[in-house]
Amino acid sequence: MSRAVDWYSRILGLPVQESTHEGKIYNLPMSGDVGLILDGHKPVTNSSQPLFFFWTTDIQLTYTFLLKNDVHILSKIEDIGSVTTLTFKDPDNNLLMVCQRNS
Repeated sequence: MSRAVDWYSRILGLPVQESTHEGKIYNLPMSGDVGLILDGHKPVTNSSQPLFFFWTTDIQLTYTFLLKNDVHILSKIEDIGSVTTLTFKDPDNNLLMVCQRNS
């Protein structure tokens, strides 16, 4: 759990705060109505599809940032029409995606 907390906090540029429920729950402070909680009570079965995605306004800069932070990138930057995507893994091999809206 502490590895996941450190990784997500570093990748999202967030300060590390206290976990709750004896270190099994960690609430990442997010803006807006969406929350991101790491829950160590139940293992997640790794999905063949990304569990969630993040928006970016500069996918090339995000790609460079992920490379510099030794993130396991699984795909090339891909333009699929309305968005450009990039798939990567967290330290627990969960698939994640970053997307940029195309103008």
